[in-house]
Amino acid sequence: MQAMSAEAKQVFVHLSDLHLSDLSGVVFSQLLSKRLLGYLSWRRKRRREHSTAVLTALRADLSLPVNHLLVSGDLTHLGLPDEFSQVRGWLDQLAVAGDISVAPGNHDSYVVESWQNTYFQWLPYLRSDGAAEPTSLAQAFPSLKVRNGIAYIGLNSALPTPPFFATGKLGSAQLKKLSALLAETASQGLFRVVYLHHPPIPGQEKWRKRLCDAEALLDVIRRHGVELLLHGHSHKWQHKMLELPGGKTAPVIGVPSSSALGQHGETALYNRYSLESAGTGWILQLDSRRYQHDGACFVSVGTESFAIPR
Repeated sequence: MQAMSAEAKQVFVHLSDLHLSDLSGVVFSQLLSKRLLGYLSWRRKRRREHSTAVLTALRADLSLPVNHLLVSGDLTHLGLPDEFSQVRGWLDQLAVAGDISVAPGNHDSYVVESWQNTYFQWLPYLRSDGAAEPTSLAQAFPSLKVRNGIAYIGLNSALPTPPFFATGKLGSAQLKKLSALLAETASQGLFRVVYLHHPPIPGQEKWRKRLCDAEALLDVIRRHGVELLLHGHSHKWQHKMLELPGGKTAPVIGVPSSSALGQHGETALYNRYSLESAGTGWILQLDSRRYQHDGACFVSVGTESFAIPR
């Protein structure tokens, strides 16, 4: 693993909450669980909100040079095996597997399902560099892919919950592994991007949709530091600065759904980041790109620059 050269500029993208699968072929026997409520929500609202036209425009916009894609969960509606297959087909057409990293969302883990029928289908997008083949989410996360001076560290905050709940949890085992990963990648001088589905700062989300061990996550991050923290889940743009020891701060940025028409919230948006070394740190440029109904395309709606010390 090598640090980024002074001349190199890396571009990576953060998408979330695509809900790109189609439930039109679902039969009633597949809905004898919490999924029935989710299906009714899809029939009433989500099938009209998450648009194939927006996804087509998104794919066209992603044809611009990008080194890596991060997807922070909720690619499906109900976590059905056929939905995982649909998502796999979409990802396979987007880029080579080594250039895409996926973290699960609560909709992807809607109810208890076998690994073989669900996440195994996404294995190339979940698997860490050089790791043995996982047989569960617990083995797959935290995940790590290193690309030209950037460590992309994925967390799994998704778990099946009772009806009307969409909480997340990382668990002590995953947090212990994360602690070791952050220490290792820091010692190598890498720019560390941690991404997960649920907002990591307490109070960012409703109680029934929160990350239950957010404080424990922040304890780990404050101990080892991080350069950028990304999430989805809330279907809205969020931007906070996390205070770290030594007077440092790290951006914590959440995106809304990257496929939404905006009938029930924010219109689709994703973030494009450009990173380059600068003296004793990095310069991170953020370009937020939102879907425009007039023109059916994504356009830049705001930029921001961060100076981030090592």
